[in-house]
Amino acid sequence: MNPDDLFTAGFKSEPYWWKDAPRPHIAETPLPGEIDVLVIGAGYTGLMAARETAKGGRSTLVIDAESAGWGCSSRNGGQVSTSIKPSFTALSGKHNQEMAFAIRMEGINALDYIDDLIRGEKLDCDWRRVGRFHAAHNRRQYDALATFAGNQPKGLEVPMEMVPKAEQHREIASDRYHGGAIYPRHAALHPGKYHLELLRIARAAGVQVIDQCAAKAMERDGAKFRVRTARGTVLARDVVLATNGYSGPLSPWHRRRVIPIGSYIIATEPRAPEEMLKLIPNDRMVSDTRRVVFYYRLSPDHRSVLFGGRVAYMESNPLVSAPRLHACLTEIFPSLKDAHITHSWMGFVAYTFDTLPHVGKQDGIHYAMGYCGSGVSLATYFGMRIGQQVLGRAEGKTALDNVPFQTRPIYTGNPWFLAPSVWWYRVLDRLPI
Repeated sequence: MNPDDLFTAGFKSEPYWWKDAPRPHIAETPLPGEIDVLVIGAGYTGLMAARETAKGGRSTLVIDAESAGWGCSSRNGGQVSTSIKPSFTALSGKHNQEMAFAIRMEGINALDYIDDLIRGEKLDCDWRRVGRFHAAHNRRQYDALATFAGNQPKGLEVPMEMVPKAEQHREIASDRYHGGAIYPRHAALHPGKYHLELLRIARAAGVQVIDQCAAKAMERDGAKFRVRTARGTVLARDVVLATNGYSGPLSPWHRRRVIPIGSYIIATEPRAPEEMLKLIPNDRMVSDTRRVVFYYRLSPDHRSVLFGGRVAYMESNPLVSAPRLHACLTEIFPSLKDAHITHSWMGFVAYTFDTLPHVGKQDGIHYAMGYCGSGVSLATYFGMRIGQQVLGRAEGKTALDNVPFQTRPIYTGNPWFLAPSVWWYRVLDRLPI
């Protein structure tokens, strides 16, 4: 398809999710002069932390530079998994086995927690335990998945079902892969609706939310923090930094430790559900084993494909990334060559140098961030835990609390090394073995 004809007449360079879950209008209220807990960032992490502190009796304010949830909390793909990236073996090589076990368990705990939260609070967010098909992009990756499935550490077993290439059409109508693995416990949700529901239950707990209120600077004022914002100054006993991939100059220490990486998604024009379900027959989430990963799914109404990946180095224009994503999509599903694009958008996920999320306290500032592209369950879970830590509760302890939050020399928050790294990973992904 000619790139000039790729977009529908009503094309929008904003998240598909905003169609059914537009960003909330929050009535403007005066900024309080003093508060017990100030949370900076109104995404999943910030709202869950704030809900805990408000339930614990602390007056709590959440501020955000944009509308609430404008960042990746309403821009992600809605895939939910057991989300700790490093393997038990890799973690055991850096930490002791007990700590490695505990860190891996946090991913399992996060998935269980979000399921309990959504069901217990009856959150309206298109939550479905449909499972995920993790496709092998070459034979060696399939063999590695099969080896892992049969040799999982005791106590950390995650249900898996291997699907050989000869049978993969029962999961995906494509010949581009070499089989893959099904993770039946993994899930899907509508991230925009989910964020609005977290906002609702946080406010119901007594949390005050003020958006369009960027934090400009913060400094110690005795035992408290004085935070200057776009709407004035507030004095807070405790501060939670919940900015993740949108962390900026407010806290240079944190900015040096998270790597903002652009992730890009397109939505195809609506078609008959019967046609779309032929592409992904079991309506699973799909990801693949490439280093520069693709992730995709059907929309909740089964009428569109939402296709995401990292197809640009430093580009942030969705009009530029959309044709690249469309070309990758049609390599997997040739029948979508004539499918126009209704939405194209991007967001910044926060990676870390050790590919682990990090939770803790630095210079008196509480934080949880660095979810490495798996933030739906991890941000929900660790946001809750950091709220408990603010309250001083023992149950807030996590396995990540004592893990050093690494940076690198001369890194100040601008990921200049991404372009050569992604280029090299793409070269490796093209190898047939």
